[in-house]
Amino acid sequence: MGQVSSSSSSWPGLGIGIGGKNHFYHSEDFTLTLPDECLPWIFGKLGCHDRNNCSQVCKRWRHVDSKSRKSPVLVARSEISPWLPSLLSRFNSISVLSLKCSRKLVSVDDDNLARIPTLLPSLKKLKLKGCVDITDNGLQAFSVHRPPLLTNLSFASCGDGSRGIVSLLVNCPSLKDLTLKRLCKLDAQSISLSLQDHEEENQSYFNEILNTSICYNRNKLERLSLKDLHNAALFIPLLCSSAQTLKTLIVCRSSGNWDAVLQSLQTTTTTTSIVEIQMESVQIGDPGLLAISSFCPHLQVLYLSRATDCTDDGLSAIGNSCRNLRKLHIDAWSRFGSRAIGEEGFLSIVTKCPGLQEVVLIGVPITGISLNVLASSCPILERMALCNTDSVGDSEMQLIGVKFIALKKLCIKNCPISDSGIKAVGEGCPSLVKLKLKRCRGVTQATVSKLRIWRKCLIVSMDCGSILVDEEGLADDELHSEEGGIHRRGIVPPALPNTRISTRRTHVICSGRGALMLGSRLVNALHLNNNSVDTPFCPVFFVN
Repeated sequence: MGQVSSSSSSWPGLGIGIGGKNHFYHSEDFTLTLPDECLPWIFGKLGCHDRNNCSQVCKRWRHVDSKSRKSPVLVARSEISPWLPSLLSRFNSISVLSLKCSRKLVSVDDDNLARIPTLLPSLKKLKLKGCVDITDNGLQAFSVHRPPLLTNLSFASCGDGSRGIVSLLVNCPSLKDLTLKRLCKLDAQSISLSLQDHEEENQSYFNEILNTSICYNRNKLERLSLKDLHNAALFIPLLCSSAQTLKTLIVCRSSGNWDAVLQSLQTTTTTTSIVEIQMESVQIGDPGLLAISSFCPHLQVLYLSRATDCTDDGLSAIGNSCRNLRKLHIDAWSRFGSRAIGEEGFLSIVTKCPGLQEVVLIGVPITGISLNVLASSCPILERMALCNTDSVGDSEMQLIGVKFIALKKLCIKNCPISDSGIKAVGEGCPSLVKLKLKRCRGVTQATVSKLRIWRKCLIVSMDCGSILVDEEGLADDELHSEEGGIHRRGIVPPALPNTRISTRRTHVICSGRGALMLGSRLVNALHLNNNSVDTPFCPVFFVN
């Protein structure tokens, strides 16, 4: 009797088939000839459920799957605590770990967090969201292990305060990116992120490493993001100590007098290495902009959104000192309808910053004069957005079509333009590859469809319907966002029969909120259906 070779696996037949013939299906494991480096790429094409099943096929697949998962998202409820050590020991090659839990539920505690550095030696990024049961004690126990590769920390809606955050800054020498969002305990304690209390409490520990200040200076924090926090004065010591290494400062929806914070940073240091500042819905005015202009001479990105206290004088100070600006975003929206930022402040920056590549103006009343100066002073401008202003009409669109030769992306939102303005842009702007229109009621679909005659490869995105116009008919397509990598699909009618898809075509894609809201509701409904009350809890892994 013959023996089957052990190098291949055979599956028994399904019995006698149609016509009385025996049908045997012989299956061979073709992955045996593939190196272990190729299997992770194949597993990456599978969904989470299918990949979990593949890890149970054989020991080799289990080992390759364990070593290839780099960035899982784990449901961090308290029920997972008994399984967390064995789970992380299996996937010990993780470099990005996300622990997410609802604030209404009990999350993993301090003991579980303290074990992570020992179980994941390759950890580079840790994200905690909704873990309200993790306190300062857990962060201190985590930081004592001094993870050497940890460069990114993110806390959102957690229970930690200033003492735990300072311990991480002291003990994590590779930390470069810190994000703090909705930390109620930090706001309630009103304890600044200073090293004085930390020195007194842990003096015995730091005697082994010279002193605390030297260890703290070793931490080269490069990016600091503060969102939904309500005491600006808490971060003055942190900003002053990181002024020489900090490159990006992001402050969103955080109350407090940020003018005083920036002025204190101005008195501490003369110049910094900050190249990007984003201020959104914060209390900042001309004193803050003057401080930025004094200690940020290398500023390249300025993002001001809903900063109602800023005026043209502050922007003039930015233009006089920060000559290396590449991106400028100004949102002059005000709750009371007043606009303190006008055309004068914008012109003061444009005339002094010839390297501008991106300009976004929301609610800024610019005219053809500003556009002429912008075209002549910034010849390499590639991206521009003009939103919520009545001063941009068809004449300004004609000027854009003639003057802006290097422009690649143009966005017009809620401006009184018509078909003639769109036609002028289509006939001009030789480098234009994407045109986005929103809430421009004077533009018709017929004019947009005619763009296929003028520009074969131009992508047009509008919120008044979704069609794909080419030489033969209609077909579906998707828009790939260049910077964020976001895929958005429009709702389109089915393609006509015998329709060929041309490689040269004009895309008209819907970006209406109704379609996106409908899609999000369907996804939430499916998620609730899959996670019903009767379903027992189990740890969930989402592979990014």
